[in-house]
Amino acid sequence: MANSSTTDAPSVQEEAPHYSQDVPPFTKEEELLAYRKMLLIRRFEEKAGQLYGMGLIGGFCHLYIGQEAIVTGIMMVAQEGDQTITSYRDHGHMLACGMDPSFVMAELTGRRSGQSKGKGGSMHMFSKEKGFFGGHGIVGAQVPLGTGLAFANLYRGQQNICFTYFGDGAANQGQVYESFNMAELWKLPVVYVVENNRYAMGTSVSRSSALTDFSKRGQSFNIPGEQVDGMDVRAVRAAAGRAAAWCRAGNGPMILEMQTYRYRGHSMSDPAKYRSKEEVQKMREEHDPIEQVRARLLANEYASEADLKAIDAEIRAIVSKAVDFASHDPEPDPAELWTDVLQ
Repeated sequence: MANSSTTDAPSVQEEAPHYSQDVPPFTKEEELLAYRKMLLIRRFEEKAGQLYGMGLIGGFCHLYIGQEAIVTGIMMVAQEGDQTITSYRDHGHMLACGMDPSFVMAELTGRRSGQSKGKGGSMHMFSKEKGFFGGHGIVGAQVPLGTGLAFANLYRGQQNICFTYFGDGAANQGQVYESFNMAELWKLPVVYVVENNRYAMGTSVSRSSALTDFSKRGQSFNIPGEQVDGMDVRAVRAAAGRAAAWCRAGNGPMILEMQTYRYRGHSMSDPAKYRSKEEVQKMREEHDPIEQVRARLLANEYASEADLKAIDAEIRAIVSKAVDFASHDPEPDPAELWTDVLQ
């Protein structure tokens, strides 16, 4: 995709967000849970970036830093048996689903005990036990698959939902709209989560999408949508709760556009020169999802500075343990090349 600084296409005005005002406060326990979950994702991704730079992680690697509130808030309303499926920016979703950080890190480094036996890498992990159905490297490919999972739930008479994540770049793919049509036609229990981090692979939303309010993308199919502050975990949880209730009641799909921001490049090979350092810094200072929770914990006296430092130390220890496990785990046996292969 073209770099936004070199394209001759005219700029498109981006619509102002219209967030719901219904954002119930968190209890102390919910604030602490969200803080721990998001901090684990942040520290894990920071370490993954370091390992990639050291050459210990190969291939592609797309980090979730800055977007942690989305999957954390959504998983707070998920029920046993619900499914999650997403794109290649997937490490945060794995951790939020409860996958062991050690096995995730082992997969990133291509080790035998990795979540996919060291053969999938960053973009292709899977855990049926945790209801995580991938990581998918093809842009938009997970959307029809997530729709199929929702069809299976309906066919089997289950009250489960498939949370199907995709980005603003994938939102322009044709297969997305074919999925929308089928999901609404058959009233499938699927929540389409658009993680709008403002940039596709180097091109801003305003330069690549005629309609930048992705919550409206389902209107021609009669699918309701909601635009959400994806940097506020409370807003995410509240919107996810409304969408889940809508789906479980048999009303069909719903779209949630999560307005968020990635701090790093599209992937580890992306220097992200299409945006200014000032823009990124402003988002970090004014909208960081973890710092918002941290500030509320301190303001409400739910935790002290010492408490939060202890939590950070605990999370860092978990990530360090994962790195140590991955670095000592052997590589897969060459015979694994012939297993799990469709012929």
